[in-house]
Amino acid sequence: MATRLTIDPITRIEGHLRVDVEVDSGAVSKAWASCTMWRGIERILIGRDPREAWFFTQRFCGVCTTVHAMASVRAVEDALKLEIPLNAHLIRNLILIAHALHDHIVHFYHLSALDWVDVTQVPLADPKKAAAAVQGLSNWTGNSAEVMAQTQERVKGLLATGQLGIFAHGYWGHPAMKLSPEVNLVAVAHYLQALEFQRKSNQIVAILGGKTPHIQNMAVGGVMNAVDLDSQAALNLDRLFMIRGLFEEVTRFVREVYFPDVCLIAGLYNDWFDYGAGHKHYLAVPDLPTDTLGKRFDLPGGVLFDARLADVKPMDVAGDAQFRANVVEDVTHAWYRGRGAQAPWAGETVPEYTDFHDDGKYTWVKAPRYDGKPMEVGPLADVLVGYASKHARTVKWLDSALGLVSTFAGKPIGVDKLPSTMGRHLARAVRTAILAELALEHHQKLVDNVLSGDLATFVPPVFPSGEVQGVGVHEAPRGTLSHWVVIENGKLTNYQAVVPTTWNASPRDVDGVGGPYEAALLGNPIAVPEQPLEVLRTVHSFDPCMACACHAYDPRGNRLATIRVR
Repeated sequence: MATRLTIDPITRIEGHLRVDVEVDSGAVSKAWASCTMWRGIERILIGRDPREAWFFTQRFCGVCTTVHAMASVRAVEDALKLEIPLNAHLIRNLILIAHALHDHIVHFYHLSALDWVDVTQVPLADPKKAAAAVQGLSNWTGNSAEVMAQTQERVKGLLATGQLGIFAHGYWGHPAMKLSPEVNLVAVAHYLQALEFQRKSNQIVAILGGKTPHIQNMAVGGVMNAVDLDSQAALNLDRLFMIRGLFEEVTRFVREVYFPDVCLIAGLYNDWFDYGAGHKHYLAVPDLPTDTLGKRFDLPGGVLFDARLADVKPMDVAGDAQFRANVVEDVTHAWYRGRGAQAPWAGETVPEYTDFHDDGKYTWVKAPRYDGKPMEVGPLADVLVGYASKHARTVKWLDSALGLVSTFAGKPIGVDKLPSTMGRHLARAVRTAILAELALEHHQKLVDNVLSGDLATFVPPVFPSGEVQGVGVHEAPRGTLSHWVVIENGKLTNYQAVVPTTWNASPRDVDGVGGPYEAALLGNPIAVPEQPLEVLRTVHSFDPCMACACHAYDPRGNRLATIRVR
């Protein structure tokens, strides 16, 4: 007989997520993913000036701020067919890369590693053995026996208090935890070290964006960064080389710590390459433009169905005609007015709350579909599309990762194993290594272009009379993000954001087909129903970000609070 489990809220994510599963014979047989918060900013934007939309859409989320700013300005620029200065593209690219490096480091160490690492085993480790186990992987100075011993003492002190703080409420001692005490010690040491390097990535975002979160330098037509090599008030050589120094530090951490850590964990938990595959349909858009027209990119895009790498459909232009024609959002099982699917430009975001109904409406997330199919987006999609497209950097880093994983696993692990819970983590590490490499290249392109005498960062937009439509896309840390705008006589008449977690956390559609979370959970083992660690492993592998704005909503329409700013 099936047992119903409800995990509400799912923690170590951004936003509010509830997951329900039915467990039969020790495995998940049914699943529902429910976002329990409403994002209402699209409705706020109607009637506003399109040039200010990016400032609002950053408030979709307190984590994914820069990505919504980027997609928003790109949507308006697409509608106006603006050509953007090269410096603006490169500055935007550096911000996006720094943001993604921060995001991926935080996701592995601080949001999902505790699904695999048992902190309570650290006191049992031998610090010298722990150091010896990883010193052969890289020359990282933080791998010494002294560092391991210091980390162990810190953890012992924490455990002795009985107040575990950030490590509280873990499923410690769970039978699915199987790392040695030494590997657990190494992982916790790197968890603490990662706090410093995610901060350095964010520092880059703040230098270029003016602040973080919620950057201030975006503009429809480019960026608001003044470039003047002789001015302390502008982007000068001092700031440019400060940024390079920070990128170099983060790049070293990625290559010598994060990348090998993920390969080690993946090899030791190689059985998790057999769970969490889902539908195996993947979508990625090209990004990091390297020309003013936005026709050349350093990251490829494309579509894969059934993980058939030989049949990849490349996407050479961001938001190409096929993308525009094939993306729809279904609200049959979402708490919005209507039933069935609509293209985003014609879509509505009108709330219609009904409480949670298994066969009815049960989430605030719509159900995006591409050519009628639920698509997984994110690093796994990026890497599979890049590998299928023979993207040189993707091939290099994925082959390297699979080689390390196979060594740690003691058996060959191939590309065919990537559609899985563990494959998502491995793909994210591969994407991070690629981005770290590109960070230094794009920084050099910016320096070279500025030294050539090109200081332009902005072109003024001109709004035509009548109606125009645009779509702005960005391959964000969690996957394909698109903002869809309809502008009439210089004012927004519709605005829809189809965000990565909307794709991945989507509910069932009009045909009853669930989204990637729901499909990936099917067949997952559950060893201890009261401690559903395995559900968290698969859900966390997607890096959920439910918020993209938290909206206080009363079904009766009553005002909840009044806030005055003095």
